[in-house]
Amino acid sequence: MASFLTHRALVLDEALPPHRRHSALRTCLTLFAPYGLRPTYHHLTLSARIPRELAADPGSLVRAMAELHEARLLWLAATEGYVRRRRAEKRAGRRRGPDDPWQLVRRGQTCFQTDVCCHPAMSLSAYVRRRIAVLEGRQLPGCHRCGDERPVVSYSTGHGFVDICRGCGTVLKSCGCGTGHRLEPPERYQWPGIWRREHMTDEGLPAPGAPRGAEGRAERLRLWTPADRPGPPPPEGPPVRPRPAR
Repeated sequence: MASFLTHRALVLDEALPPHRRHSALRTCLTLFAPYGLRPTYHHLTLSARIPRELAADPGSLVRAMAELHEARLLWLAATEGYVRRRRAEKRAGRRRGPDDPWQLVRRGQTCFQTDVCCHPAMSLSAYVRRRIAVLEGRQLPGCHRCGDERPVVSYSTGHGFVDICRGCGTVLKSCGCGTGHRLEPPERYQWPGIWRREHMTDEGLPAPGAPRGAEGRAERLRLWTPADRPGPPPPEGPPVRPRPAR
């Protein structure tokens, strides 16, 4: 696969058709996406005002790439510092290092939410700066991802509770049972629709009623249970009885 900078150059190439530049932006998101690929793309459609019809504003792709590239430069600089520090620690005999500093989900987490529209409202650069500060040991108030200081939203699993940040939908506390629990929104925004920017207008504005982030959505998540999984269709016709063995 070509590098991030190669696809970035394609996004900035005004000689290419908008759909080709848009495809290159998606490839860049597979290589660097602070919120995860789908939430990061949803964030960029809002922050860069990417319209439903790309030809209406090809410059929106440039704005999206500028925000993504700025955040990536911060991430690369912090990564280089982390690598130098770990090499020095290894030479000093400390072979066991800390957790991966760029791990966006806490180690050992068993609860998660699958709402693509739940992500911090801050810019990608501000988010990366906050993540760097937290991972360097600074004590910052509020949620470790978005800084929201409001009371969390708690969901009962029947034998424990899951705490969700109101500002970004991050699971701050998992259920203590160790079993995976999934929280889903009451209405599902499918990825193909988000990829086609059905939540945006041709003027690059959010469509009426479309979600603009996690605000107001963390309170409406629901706990997914195995009973929600559709079962096999019932057999047609009368049941077939097995022939007795001779």
